[in-house]
Amino acid sequence: MLFVTNRVLEQGLTPLPAPGVDIRLERSVNFVLENNQAEQSFYCCRRTGLFDYTEIGSSNFFDELRIIDADQILFFIHGFSTQPEEAFAQAEQLQNLLDALYQTDRSSFIQSPKIKVIPLIWPCDNDFGKVRDYFDDQKSADASAFSYMRLLQKFLSWREENSTLDNPCLKRVNMLSFSMGNRVLRGALHLAAKYYPQNSLGLLFRNVFMCAADVVNETLEPGKAGGVIPLVSRNVVTYYAADDLALRASKVANISNASRRLGHTGPEDLAKVANNVYAIDCDDFNNQYDRVGHIYFLDNPETGDAGLLLRHAWECMRTGRVPVDPARARPINRIEILGSSR
Repeated sequence: MLFVTNRVLEQGLTPLPAPGVDIRLERSVNFVLENNQAEQSFYCCRRTGLFDYTEIGSSNFFDELRIIDADQILFFIHGFSTQPEEAFAQAEQLQNLLDALYQTDRSSFIQSPKIKVIPLIWPCDNDFGKVRDYFDDQKSADASAFSYMRLLQKFLSWREENSTLDNPCLKRVNMLSFSMGNRVLRGALHLAAKYYPQNSLGLLFRNVFMCAADVVNETLEPGKAGGVIPLVSRNVVTYYAADDLALRASKVANISNASRRLGHTGPEDLAKVANNVYAIDCDDFNNQYDRVGHIYFLDNPETGDAGLLLRHAWECMRTGRVPVDPARARPINRIEILGSSR
């Protein structure tokens, strides 16, 4: 599994090549789990097994993405209080569920994309106590925005240098950010829009899925911190649930900024956000999937297959369009991709 991280590595910063020498980097690395400092550098790596990681460098990383056996890429940003192997387990589960959907469609002669999941691992605290972790992780998420902005810059430069009509890269790029991971996404794109002309960013993503987003619910409005997200995406899909107990606690924790969370209510006012922003109410099933009602973007625990949210996201990636109630442009009250809210 390919991944990108800005966590502190025991081996230190990526070694610089000698002047004029193009070194294709490969070195064994591991995380310093006790250190949740957000590096300004980012590291492009490959995971080959439990606690077995190799840094391969950005050139190798982008080249592999270009030739990888997939039609689309899905970048995945995990939530708070998540250590690397926990994030990899979620990414592997996500990959297996998407592979199963692909095989099901294929056996039914439905044209569907093969999707590759690429996790982005940002530093979460490893201390005892969720409350302390929460505030430490907020700082780490905000500080991680700089490194992932630099990753975006590196990708745009690589794309410019490797653009060719003879062998174009036709893979579509999607983003799934969960909980506090949306804070990382928002910050990275906000900085990218600040430091680079907007037209140089272009339409980066086919779909951005903001699941149980732990950010304020007006963040996608123009002029707000996440206002650039709809500008660089074909579709922005927010999944929310009013009885998400984790986000109720988050609202209390952020009492000094008392706005409700995007993952709790959806966008505060849909009339104020771009027309490509969709609000999907998951209140009917989130507590069936997770006791706290927060981690409901993966499987249905009763059946073991892809849950309703992931099936909805799959249709977005498959068609490039967001399934909604035909009688209403947006939002819909529940996910109806299967003809049922359950």
